[in-house]
Amino acid sequence: QVELVESGGDSVQPGGSLRLSCTASGYRYTLLCMAWFRRVEGKEREPVASIEDGRRTTYADVAKGRFTISKDKNTVYLQMNDLKPEDTGMYYCAAARGGSCRAEAFVNYWGQGTQVTVSS
Repeated sequence: QVELVESGGDSVQPGGSLRLSCTASGYRYTLLCMAWFRRVEGKEREPVASIEDGRRTTYADVAKGRFTISKDKNTVYLQMNDLKPEDTGMYYCAAARGGSCRAEAFVNYWGQGTQVTVSS
């Protein structure tokens, strides 16, 4: 049973930074793609960033220039800088056995989520 465990969510002021972590365990096959999604108030869950084959990264428009996704062995990180109140929400780690996980349809495994709150 694949398990994804997130950590790093917190409350910060606007302009602050957070680094989210997600560690995968229990998988028998290589997880070729790992990603971060989020659900913010008033919106459906949306992709934030993904990393394929441990190196090829994609970012949603909301993340470009502010967030960086990286991966080290079985842990994926999301460095978030210049956080804004509209970034407040639940952030989910996702993983896929296939080569892409840019959309929910390709995701095989989900974490429980970690809460990010950006408020003054």
